Amino acid sequence: MIEHQTDIATPDGTCSTFIVHPDRGGPHPVILFLMDAPAIREELRDMARRFATSGYYVMLPNLYYREGVNEIGPIEYEPDSPWRKKMADLMNTLGISMVMSDVDAMLAHAKTDPAANAASVGTVGYCMSGRFAVCAAKDRPHVKATASIYGVRLVTDEAHSPHLIAKLSPAEFYFACAERDHWAPQEMVDQLKRDLAGANGEVEQYPDTDHGFAFPERRAYQKAGAEQHWQRVLALFRRRLR
Repeated sequence: MIEHQTDIATPDGTCSTFIVHPDRGGPHPVILFLMDAPAIREELRDMARRFATSGYYVMLPNLYYREGVNEIGPIEYEPDSPWRKKMADLMNTLGISMVMSDVDAMLAHAKTDPAANAASVGTVGYCMSGRFAVCAAKDRPHVKATASIYGVRLVTDEAHSPHLIAKLSPAEFYFACAERDHWAPQEMVDQLKRDLAGANGEVEQYPDTDHGFAFPERRAYQKAGAEQHWQRVLALFRRRLR
């Protein structure tokens, strides 16, 4: 495997991005791996490596670069801890249009790397980035597959609501939802299922899981659900990116 940290120019500055891909057999389809709210950490880099071992050129950008923040330290679970307030403040700095400009910068960089096949792109986003991963499929024909893992704000009244994009885009979508998730309530999951009926996608709710179940270092980690999500997402990418 080859991995490195790369500074990628965007309209708003320089985005530090972790890139990992196999050392032979390229060019490889691109996976944009969009981080969750607790920021970049080794746990995410390890997940990027796992995607790469299946034959992908994986890009994990630090979406908080505009705030000059890379990592925010170990996760704290106390609801009123300073760490959680910092995480919420950082998360609220991000909007769809600015992250889409980052996505375009990532794809432009991938086009310059002979190890990457930027004509075949998948996106995967966890937590806050589930919606960003979905929105990346709008007006980007090279984005052929998208996975949202316990994504939040997937159904809104906005014109660019992720559920509307998923209904209209030719990409294939996969939504993995936890059984218990106050950030992605059951009403949202039910409406997502109704709105995507007949569309090119699947909404799957994982039994006996909580928000964060796929992260091995998270208190909510559930091995069965985590491994199932790996199977589903990698199968999606095999179908659409190969």
